[in-house]
Amino acid sequence: MSQTKHNSSSNEALVGAAWVFISAIAFSAKAIFVKLAYAYSVDALTLMALRMLISTPFFMVMAVMASRDGSSIALSSRDWVSIVVLGLTGMYFSQLFDFLGLERVSAGMERTILFLYPTFVVVISALQAGRAIGKQEILALILSYAGIILVATHEISFAKNAETLLGAGFVFISSMTYASYLVGSGPAIHKVGTQRFTGYTMTVACIAVLTHFSVTHPITSLELPRQVYILGFFMAIVSTVLPVVLLNMGIKKVGGSKASLIGSVGPVSTVLLAAVFLDEPITVKQIIGTGLVLAGVLAITLPQKK
Repeated sequence: MSQTKHNSSSNEALVGAAWVFISAIAFSAKAIFVKLAYAYSVDALTLMALRMLISTPFFMVMAVMASRDGSSIALSSRDWVSIVVLGLTGMYFSQLFDFLGLERVSAGMERTILFLYPTFVVVISALQAGRAIGKQEILALILSYAGIILVATHEISFAKNAETLLGAGFVFISSMTYASYLVGSGPAIHKVGTQRFTGYTMTVACIAVLTHFSVTHPITSLELPRQVYILGFFMAIVSTVLPVVLLNMGIKKVGGSKASLIGSVGPVSTVLLAAVFLDEPITVKQIIGTGLVLAGVLAITLPQKK
């Protein structure tokens, strides 16, 4: 009997790990879809609007279904303010700077810089708590930023320095805003619930993106080639809705810590996908730089010895 339970538990963990693994690769493919769409002379904000128009209804349905649960807690005005601020920070500004960065840097570099967000979470959390950053965390930061410098020097050898640095800066800001969102979202998710919180913040971001788009673009900007709509659909479903659903399912089975470790496959998968679909070159500098970033993030993610 105990052996049967053990096998069942092992199978559950294996399934959960597979879901997280697929989620990481699917989310990493977003940069590939964006870069392919840019070939049709579409700008960042138009792509963002297309992504949000397709993906947000799915999250709104998830939020409504979760709200019908009898255990759902009524939200105060302060809760709604928090949801709006977090939606703008983590889902709107983070996405905006990411897409602007992808106009100027490769998909591999974008994913590597974005993957710095755990290091920002550590620094922001330490500042909030008024505590010093530990030696292991300092080592992780050194490894991560050394890796970014190597990846940047690789990128500059293939592109204009100013444009590359500007794009890297945009993605860097995107990673920072996403880290701020993660730090601030903990209490809200605990109270609101994952599905409701995701649905509400995505709706806020969708409204912000469409407002921004309507102010800066004519409606005719959505008259796009069929290929852009196809890429937008895959970007919204495969690289937005699917990863969120699979990640939540995987976390329930393997836990957040293991999920974050499995998710470290993201930058590597982006580099490989970019080489296959975008013909982006892979160099020794890029491999070593990506490896250093992964090592730094894992040094922070792995539990420290007491």
